[in-house]
Amino acid sequence: MDVVRIGVLGAARIAPSAVIKPAPHVGEAEVVAIAARDRARAEKFAAKHGVPNVYADYEALIGAPDVDAIYNPLPNGLHAPWTTAALEAGKHVLCEKPLTANAAEAEQLAAVARQTGLVLMEAFHWRYHPLARRMVEIVRSGELGTLRDVEAALCFPLPRFSDIRFQYDLAGGALMDAGCYTVHIVRTLGGEEPEVVRATPKLRTPDIDRAMRAELRFPSGHTGTITCSMWSSSLLRLHAKAVGDRGEMRVFNPTTPQLYHRLKVTVDGRSRVERFPRKPTYEYQLEAFCAAVLRGEPTLTPPSESIANMRVIDAIYRAAGMKVRGT
Repeated sequence: MDVVRIGVLGAARIAPSAVIKPAPHVGEAEVVAIAARDRARAEKFAAKHGVPNVYADYEALIGAPDVDAIYNPLPNGLHAPWTTAALEAGKHVLCEKPLTANAAEAEQLAAVARQTGLVLMEAFHWRYHPLARRMVEIVRSGELGTLRDVEAALCFPLPRFSDIRFQYDLAGGALMDAGCYTVHIVRTLGGEEPEVVRATPKLRTPDIDRAMRAELRFPSGHTGTITCSMWSSSLLRLHAKAVGDRGEMRVFNPTTPQLYHRLKVTVDGRSRVERFPRKPTYEYQLEAFCAAVLRGEPTLTPPSESIANMRVIDAIYRAAGMKVRGT
């Protein structure tokens, strides 16, 4: 196999950006099929985006012999069952974030991936961009001095309250949709697994957070803060920051730097700005997925990372006095 033939579960809005548009630029990837709950919708989607094959349902796509891997962009609450089904059918899986509804599900999925020996990769696309690599390098290098604090914010307006991201039974909520990025960024820069000190939600319904703020503490003593929102007074915030005793690093838009980004480092009173390629994060991600499938190369977002991220998300919900998703 020298090309990974990918089938897409569902006609999700993210699918064109995540796999369909990047595939022609990644020589080892080809999107060959799609299935959706509504076949007519799948056929319309396939015609619009040039996907050659439409399958009658998810089961048929997962079982197709001419599909090597599955891209799963279904609602959060459907990630675990359909990713499990795909792995058990012998397919590698690139699954949208968050990987599952909670940490227990992530642990179960990780076990299935180990048993099958197949690639399971969570689609935290930001992590594969050179900007992310440089962010980690700067913090780990000691240039900022002893790390004191890390923070990340991702806030955007989503006032369509009928959207699936506001549905508890589909594992919705601001922390799940936007906050999973902020948790992942803070954990990545923090370099350790944090404990949750406190969490404050803004509620859409008793079970659904439209915004969340959480304070974290790392074993080495540095602190962390995550802020996320799908509807609050913080209409648009896209940043990350790491502060040491010698200086700080500020990053605007670490999640989609291909649109616009800015990394500024200030140490001992001197500042510099670094910029990076505008190549989409999704292309880097798809390259990494294909490298893992075809050559066994390690990924930056394996199941172990997903479990750790979901443990923090679960703990934030508990600290906020809310139910963990999927329970």
